[in-house]
Amino acid sequence: MFEKILIANRGEIALRIIRACREMGVRSVAVYSEADAESMHVALADEAYCVGPARSVDSYLKIDQIIAAAEVGNVDAIHPGYGFLAENAHFNEVCRASGFEFIGPSPQAMEKLGDKNTARSMAIEAEVPVVPGSDGLVDTDASAIEIARSIGFPVLIKATAGGGGKGMRVATDEAQLVSALSQARNEAQAAFGNAGVYLERYVGNPRHIEVQVIADHHGNVCHLFERDCSVQRRHQKLIEESPSPHLPEDRRTEICEAAVRMIRGAEYSNAATVEFIVDSENRFYFIEVNARIQVEHPVSEMITGVDLIKAQIEVAAGEKLSFRQEDLKSIGHAIECRINAEDPDKGFRPSPGKITKLFTPGGLGVRFDSHVYGGYVVPPYYDSMIGKLIVHRPTREAAIATMRRALVEMQVEGIATTASFHDRVLQHPDFVQGRHDTKWVEREFIN
Repeated sequence: MFEKILIANRGEIALRIIRACREMGVRSVAVYSEADAESMHVALADEAYCVGPARSVDSYLKIDQIIAAAEVGNVDAIHPGYGFLAENAHFNEVCRASGFEFIGPSPQAMEKLGDKNTARSMAIEAEVPVVPGSDGLVDTDASAIEIARSIGFPVLIKATAGGGGKGMRVATDEAQLVSALSQARNEAQAAFGNAGVYLERYVGNPRHIEVQVIADHHGNVCHLFERDCSVQRRHQKLIEESPSPHLPEDRRTEICEAAVRMIRGAEYSNAATVEFIVDSENRFYFIEVNARIQVEHPVSEMITGVDLIKAQIEVAAGEKLSFRQEDLKSIGHAIECRINAEDPDKGFRPSPGKITKLFTPGGLGVRFDSHVYGGYVVPPYYDSMIGKLIVHRPTREAAIATMRRALVEMQVEGIATTASFHDRVLQHPDFVQGRHDTKWVEREFIN
């Protein structure tokens, strides 16, 4: 087992990893920007090193500074968390070349799965359903039109290196397709340095279902069941839950087994999330693999009792998974709400600033993963999430009731948060009855 781990991240996930390390008897090293000097992850780590100014491009994305901190801290391994450098294959390679284990997959697996077109081909090889579309990247407008005619409009243009909805466009006819191709390529080039795009048939109003998977270096691959992430705004997840409401049990088994085939075929180790869309007839289609731990991993932890961060560390250290698939049971229902420093009544405008008062909810089945505290100043430079409120109860109805109670109980003053918006979502009849999809929030709540 490792003796010391550097966490190449900030905020809630950095604190989450520090807690796991402490319980495992592993020393932790934090890195921080000048804007995060007073952050809780800095205070609770065994050691902490400043890696640059406030902007992430000058600090959390500076590979040389992260490696320098690892060298000064004399660590054994680096955990990237999520975001920032977590899915950067080059950073992965540099960590290993510098003598530090990277707590994640190999650079080769990360690079292959990070390219959506390559991942799509791997899914087909693993007999995982994919949305009908192009066999590879689309290089010309003429070939795009030909493909669109064969699979039928509307079509979805997707950047091969995309994420967060960037480089993605929907076209309903040939004229719109040509214009959308140009827009998607330009956006993808600006965001990812890769203008490559491919086409898929557009599946209208799908549900977003993902499967948590973890694999070790000894051939063991296990899924921790599915999460429903259909409550989204502009491709950004807001609420996640497990089990997915109204997903038939046989289809749940199929989608989880497909995720395992995908990861096994990729010769992948460590934690991953295999993402799918599910149509109105419960047909599912692969969309991508996130080669890292996810924001919503606590949902899977709550229904299975598995500590995924500890499992990540153990796998990276060469240990076998401490469980097999038959040991894992999905018990009860878990829901997670992402609490963001945003004002939902003003178009979800970011609301950085000083938290003058903070009262966090508690009670049976309530968990709040957060790095903020009373007096903490939420900086304007990073993602607006200030915490994750998670509940776990025997039934979905009980979980909704507990979450609504917890959202009301949580008091944050000095900044605006999305807590009240989540409460409106949770009491809506469509959510209560599980009738929501990925476009539902925009239809029902966004004018």
